[in-house]
Amino acid sequence: MSSDAPPTIPLSLQIYNSYVEDPIWQRKFTAIWCSFLGAAIIISLPSLVHALRQGRALTGFFGISGGSGRRGYSAVMSEETKPPAPSPSTGRKRAAYWDSLLSVRQWTVPYLNLNAGQIFVLAAYLASSLACIIKDAPLISNPNRAGFLAFAQFPIVFLFATKNSFLSILLGPGHGYEKLNFLHRMAGRVMFLAALIHGSLWIRNHIQYGIPILGPQKETSGVASLAMLGCIVLLSLRPIRRWFYQAFFALHVFTFVAFFVCVCYHSIYASPWIFPPLAFYGADMFLRLLRYRFKDATVTAPDKFMTLVRINDCDGGWVAGQHICLRVFFSGRVLESHPLSILSAPPAYSCLSNPGLLLGARVNGDWTRALNTYVRKEQEKLVPTDEEYNDKDRDVSVPLQVMIDGPYGGSSVDLGQYESVLLVAGGSGITFTLGLLDDIVGRCVKLRRRGGERTRRIEFAWCIRSFGNISWVAPMLIDIANTAVNSSIDLHISIFVTCLCNPEAVPLIPNCDVTITKPSIYGLLQDLTGSRSASSSVSVEEDGKVHYRVGWVEANGHAGGVAVCASGPTSLTREAQNAVARLGILRGIELGGVAIHVEQFTL
Repeated sequence: MSSDAPPTIPLSLQIYNSYVEDPIWQRKFTAIWCSFLGAAIIISLPSLVHALRQGRALTGFFGISGGSGRRGYSAVMSEETKPPAPSPSTGRKRAAYWDSLLSVRQWTVPYLNLNAGQIFVLAAYLASSLACIIKDAPLISNPNRAGFLAFAQFPIVFLFATKNSFLSILLGPGHGYEKLNFLHRMAGRVMFLAALIHGSLWIRNHIQYGIPILGPQKETSGVASLAMLGCIVLLSLRPIRRWFYQAFFALHVFTFVAFFVCVCYHSIYASPWIFPPLAFYGADMFLRLLRYRFKDATVTAPDKFMTLVRINDCDGGWVAGQHICLRVFFSGRVLESHPLSILSAPPAYSCLSNPGLLLGARVNGDWTRALNTYVRKEQEKLVPTDEEYNDKDRDVSVPLQVMIDGPYGGSSVDLGQYESVLLVAGGSGITFTLGLLDDIVGRCVKLRRRGGERTRRIEFAWCIRSFGNISWVAPMLIDIANTAVNSSIDLHISIFVTCLCNPEAVPLIPNCDVTITKPSIYGLLQDLTGSRSASSSVSVEEDGKVHYRVGWVEANGHAGGVAVCASGPTSLTREAQNAVARLGILRGIELGGVAIHVEQFTL
């Protein structure tokens, strides 16, 4: 007998074993996206370390705190610590170069609602997914590779969808679920694309060889899985999310459960990929239970366009720029929960005369409209029967029971690290920027810059449709402006009204201009970073026109960095991102770096 080794079959004649080769590509794809995620976490470490030192990174991890009866305090203004003098330190120079480099990624493409950085991430994700599906795979004869890569999307879909994700902590403040959700949507679409390639090619092969498509368990469950996944994608389109959110959410959860059941019947290789999503979802539900709070609230409706909610007995557990999911128990609408920005800083250093957890709900849908209508009717009932209901009674508070979940999100930019700050809001976007303004002025004046805040100049810009809208937050703006008076903070407020109506409704706010024009955000940045700063007051003449009178005073320009926070419609946030990208390229290093954080009101 011969002892020679058996002959080796040439690769060209070997039968492709998808159950051996395709799992390898699953693991390769997982290694690729995990590597990119690890790199993003490493890049974000300086921001995380800074937030941990400031004690702001884990604030609100266990929810809103309250019930201690603490209130804000007023520091002696004359003892305020002056901002540190800007110095050309190595750390500041590195930050300037880094911010200038990152400003390029802020370029935003119209109609996509994605900036250049997000487009690059999505393109890389799609390219790596397609490469792992196509590379050395005989898809026509055996399209299993696409099916295996569809399974590999499961952890990504859930990792970037859950509200309470460890990524939101590791990536630093300002990287909540609302900022990572674009990757969740892309992963879902790639999953559908891979499943469509797998399913359509197998259906083609079954038709070619006369094999029944429906009947056997594997084929029937496969078609059902593809149908469920198609329903998930179609029901997730933006028009449906925007106009029928409650129905979208319920169907989204139901169809994904049905999809998991069908796909486990379809393939035994799906089960291992189900466990990470279940772990992510279970951790999210557990942390939500820790953050749920049932509270008493007082609600007012200043007009038919805005509703203000004050949550009682909430002393802390949040930072400026965060939001909570609010559920109000009224008129049988207890199943609806909506995210609302917190428009105040914690009472410990808030500038407001009546601090607390304040929310603003602009009427922009059936729920907000129903809440506003309910509150206004209750306000009328609270007025004595022998008195006539008038505008003064709009301040009457209506008691309601609420449930809060949060806080979530926040600003990725610590305003205290920058010498100049521009806060831009459109309409109800002021609920985000007003909280940041209250926070940074309180930290600089009331907390006397304990965290080394270097902020000197703040430009607060608000774009609204009517003069009457100013009354929504006028008392709060007055409190903050009065706190900044005679301090080291040069605060200027600009309110831009897009239509001429009821100019008599303009309240007198210190150091505030009201103009009838549409602002240029790049122009505001140029004024803020120039050698002059504005100081003027609103003027309403007898002819009913509002005049814009500015008195310029010289200011010392320092390369201490510029921070921009914008909130509101997509057009406004897109303009802000493009303005920062332009300024960062032209003058970023000269200014000490330009950083931006935006909040968009889109689903």
